[in-house]
Amino acid sequence: MLDLAARTLLFPVLVVQGALVRRSALYLDDPSGRRHGVSGQGPDLRLLIIGDSSAVGVGTSHQEEALLGHMRKRLSQTNTVYWSVDAKTGATTAETIARLQQHAPEKFDVVSISLGVNDITSRVPLAKWLHNYATLLDLIEDRFAADVICVSGIPPIRYFPLLPQPLRWVLGAQATRFDRALRALVADRAGCRFVEMDFEPDVTKMSPDGFHPGPKIYSEWGRKVYRTIRRDIRQMHKT
Repeated sequence: MLDLAARTLLFPVLVVQGALVRRSALYLDDPSGRRHGVSGQGPDLRLLIIGDSSAVGVGTSHQEEALLGHMRKRLSQTNTVYWSVDAKTGATTAETIARLQQHAPEKFDVVSISLGVNDITSRVPLAKWLHNYATLLDLIEDRFAADVICVSGIPPIRYFPLLPQPLRWVLGAQATRFDRALRALVADRAGCRFVEMDFEPDVTKMSPDGFHPGPKIYSEWGRKVYRTIRRDIRQMHKT
């Protein structure tokens, strides 16, 4: 909890640093490529990816390099994959709930979620965020009848080179706390799987903005998600 006390003491400094980061940060476009489609052969499998800029694939030039591309590539080896990305750069968990509430009911076998970083940078309290995340999981189960919900943890913000100290340390500690709480939330829900975002702190694998993943991290992430859900897919008799 040391970072919470530091956040109070350093609040003026953190506000200034946050403003400078937003002003000077390199803006990256969303990757090109379709966000809906069908590929592969075999039993039908419906995949939905939701979340923020990392779910969109910011930090890559094309969806083939993003999480969608890597998951689709692996799943399409054994399945006819109906894939869709419903994600938005800058989205918080609450904003994602509001957007998905407008979505017509539709069946998806696997739903992948990546959210939380924007809640942290927007200073959403942990208790409020957990409540929102639980509401999101309920919504996904109800609206999309998901067999498996794959929840990616919070990335290690403490290594993001874009952020100066002490802002990086404070946000990194908050990210660790959010990640631990999210893991506990997921562990208590049947059908949910947690993916640890424990990537090595290699800044050369990040995007040029120093905040988003680069193609190599997306590749590793896609492999992690696939390994997490492949047993569930077999149990659904999808392979």
